Amino acid sequence: MASSSGMIDPRIFEHLQTKIDEDAEVRDQIRAITQTLERQGRNGQSILSRAHSTPAAHLKPVLEAAEVSIKDEIESVTKLAAVASSSPYYKYNNLWSRDIQNVVFSILFCGWLGGMGTASKPAEPGKLLTIEEVGGILNVPVNLKDRDAFHITIEEYLQSLITLIEELARLAINSVTLGDYQRPLQISQFVKDLHAGFQILNLKNDSLRRRSDSIKYNVKKIEDIVYDLSLRNLVPKAGSAA
Repeated sequence: MASSSGMIDPRIFEHLQTKIDEDAEVRDQIRAITQTLERQGRNGQSILSRAHSTPAAHLKPVLEAAEVSIKDEIESVTKLAAVASSSPYYKYNNLWSRDIQNVVFSILFCGWLGGMGTASKPAEPGKLLTIEEVGGILNVPVNLKDRDAFHITIEEYLQSLITLIEELARLAINSVTLGDYQRPLQISQFVKDLHAGFQILNLKNDSLRRRSDSIKYNVKKIEDIVYDLSLRNLVPKAGSAA
């Protein structure tokens, strides 16, 4: 109903201000959690970076420390999911997507190195964790279609995979420095398989498509390392004894 002094009821704007304040409060809650998550993520990736200067046989302490850090991140993701699920997913997901990608990357890298195992499912070095396995570790759903709630998207998982490939290309170089000539071969085959998988995908996300184009350069970088090792007879030839 219009006020006696005008045609517009001021309660309309009072109601809008209430909604604005509610949105601002949710954003503040999410930002507080993501700031904590970002700090935890930096700590976790700092721990995992020790893999570049640690021989594979001595990685256990690094992986144990990384798993402790990832558990802290999982707690923050649980808090984030509780806050975010009370609002439409795509209203605020830009506030946390990058931090979630970093968490997923840490889990993927730790899993590839041989961490993230359980009593019922021991870790396997060189293994790729699926999006469902990552969701299980984080205790959140993945690729939700039937309801509007916090989840890990396929795009976030794929972005994290590209980061993993970049990290493994760096690890291949540092493994040679450590005198480990077998790991670059393992990395080369793993990254080639991932590259083949990405080539199957028809990516609609522009950012993801642009980043996926960089995979072939990392494949070549790793192939060059393996080629140099082969020239120096530092890796076994096909058909010869290891």
